[in-house]
Amino acid sequence: MKKDIHPENYRLVVFKDMTNEYSFVTRSCAASTETIEWEDGAEYPLIKLDISHMSHPYFTGKEQYVDTAGRIDKFKNRYARHMKK
Repeated sequence: MKKDIHPENYRLVVFKDMTNEYSFVTRSCAASTETIEWEDGAEYPLIKLDISHMSHPYFTGKEQYVDTAGRIDKFKNRYARHMKK
């Protein structure tokens, strides 16, 4: 195994799905400026997600309309010239 290739800040982090308020704790080195108190009383860095396995149609089996700040409209506007072809 190579030495000194792994990140130093690998720690427990809370990921929170903002569409349905589902949260889970896992290890990550993702940067975060926010923290949250977890069920065990400890405080962990918080990473907010737009979609997770609890809200993604592939895993839930049902389609949900999730439009966070007009993302669908932004996508359609950005790629409109490609859709006309």
